[in-house]
Amino acid sequence: MEFRVPIREISCFMNRKYFFSGIQPSGKIHIGNYLGAIKSWIKLQNTYNGIFGIVDYHAITEPYEASQMPKQILNAAIDYIAAGIDSKKSILMIQSHVPEHTELAWILNCITPVSWLEKIPTFKEKARQFKENVNMGLMDYPVLMAADIMLYKSTIVPVGEDQLPHIELTRMIVRTFNSRYGKTFPEPEAYLSKGAKIFSLTQPAKKMSKSFGPESYIALSDEPKIIEKKLATAVTDPARKRRTDKGNPYICNLFNLHKLFSSLQEIKKIEDGCRSAGIGCLECKKLLAKNISQELEPIRLKQLELAKKPEYIKKILEDGSKRARKIAQGTLKEVKKKIGLL
Repeated sequence: MEFRVPIREISCFMNRKYFFSGIQPSGKIHIGNYLGAIKSWIKLQNTYNGIFGIVDYHAITEPYEASQMPKQILNAAIDYIAAGIDSKKSILMIQSHVPEHTELAWILNCITPVSWLEKIPTFKEKARQFKENVNMGLMDYPVLMAADIMLYKSTIVPVGEDQLPHIELTRMIVRTFNSRYGKTFPEPEAYLSKGAKIFSLTQPAKKMSKSFGPESYIALSDEPKIIEKKLATAVTDPARKRRTDKGNPYICNLFNLHKLFSSLQEIKKIEDGCRSAGIGCLECKKLLAKNISQELEPIRLKQLELAKKPEYIKKILEDGSKRARKIAQGTLKEVKKKIGLL
């Protein structure tokens, strides 16, 4: 099932509705994150009150280096701001600095059947990927995600296609809570961006992810030479083993990226050239590398500038977390009263 919410122009900032979205500080933010979520956030922050979380509690469900986490949180904030998140328009916060996230998650756990969580596709995938670390957090991840969304009474959630089961679960939890305790939360709708699902460069049947290694994704911080090198080894149409072989661009992962980064004229040239063997994969990759580099270059330069101002970034995170907590405390107080804990 596909969800899509129309963007409404709302003139009064105080009357705007909220939305929450987050990214794990588990490494470099890549173009899958950028196209699947961040570009939508930049647009939505002009018409909604955006709360952007660095969701560090979600990040610890998988193996990680504790000593590297503070640096990764700081880098995630730098990526957010460099990509276009405006701390004057939106709230940029750290999930673990707002304890109401986990407190609401526990309350929601008590109304969420285990059978619902067992059906979430991402849990099954993560359980296969981390066989030695199938912890309770991996299974309960969607409930914490629901708490993230519900805490700010989000009406929309910008996500990639792989997150749709999580949003549907959130909606089910909202309906259960409202039915049991009275109308409290809106049912959030998923907002899909144009590049809602970006695939791995090395495993094109799977979503682009940091889990598959640096060669499988293009980071926002990658320099043009690195982007060209990664694309040079990226998987294309398996039918094109030689330069003279004709191919089908619609089964080629890189053609999907061309449709997001290249001009209409270039896309037409790639499509026709692939089908007729008029151009080779190497030429196709070089053009794509150039176009991706051009779009990411302003972000990369801004990242380098912000990296020199760690105290400035920390202050934004501190202030944002305080603002987020004030909203979260109000929601949790209402929830506790309705479930009989006040």
